[in-house]
Amino acid sequence: MANSNPAFSRSAVFNQPVRPTASVAELDELYGRPAATPSETGRMSYNDTIMKTLISFGVLVIGALVGWVIPALAIPAAIAGFVLALVNIFKKSPSRGLILTFAAVQGVFVGGISFIFNTMWDGIVTQAVFGTLGVVGVTLFLFLNGTLRATPRLTRIAIVGMFGYLAFSLVNFGLMMFGATDSMFGLRSYEIFGIPLGLILGVVIVLLAVYSLVLDFESIKSGVEGGAPEIYGWQAAFGITVTVVWLYVEILRILAILRGE
Repeated sequence: MANSNPAFSRSAVFNQPVRPTASVAELDELYGRPAATPSETGRMSYNDTIMKTLISFGVLVIGALVGWVIPALAIPAAIAGFVLALVNIFKKSPSRGLILTFAAVQGVFVGGISFIFNTMWDGIVTQAVFGTLGVVGVTLFLFLNGTLRATPRLTRIAIVGMFGYLAFSLVNFGLMMFGATDSMFGLRSYEIFGIPLGLILGVVIVLLAVYSLVLDFESIKSGVEGGAPEIYGWQAAFGITVTVVWLYVEILRILAILRGE
């Protein structure tokens, strides 16, 4: 199953089906050995991946506190975060240092824009945080009980949608930078049948982010069951961090549009 999140799709260990190749005799011999945990064999495990993900989010929160205090760092942090994301995506082997640095820088960006939005719309950050946690929690619950699953067709649609949204975002950013629109949200502020385009897009993008989370969970499951090296737990943490931050920013923007510019 291809993953739309490049943090996972660039790594072969998250995209290989598990195919047992041992013979009957080998399986019998392995069965007689003492059980070894994934950590003892240097392989990915769910517990280790969860711990790495929590560490990444802990670093992100610390960075967010810095960004909240010094919101002027938001734009430089956004640029640095984009560069670090590309480095982590295209790096052949995961680097714990680079991934945690990305989390810290991304946290500064999130904290900075959160402060700016909260200054304009008091309480909006609390709403966005709880909204994000709610979406992630429900998505994880539905994935674990088998309700949400990725399919090749939906994955292709999601990838096209994400690239389309990326193109729209770049055009919108360019128009805002060159003064073609004086709205805070650019083209997103234009209305279609009385509904802001940003609100319509926001709902679609949240659904794309939810599906991206499902693909991320599928990739982690594939990595653990396929016996991926333990270091790839950091790559999983990176991928989840990217998706959750994206989801948070989109929810924050939706709430801002609903409350008015």
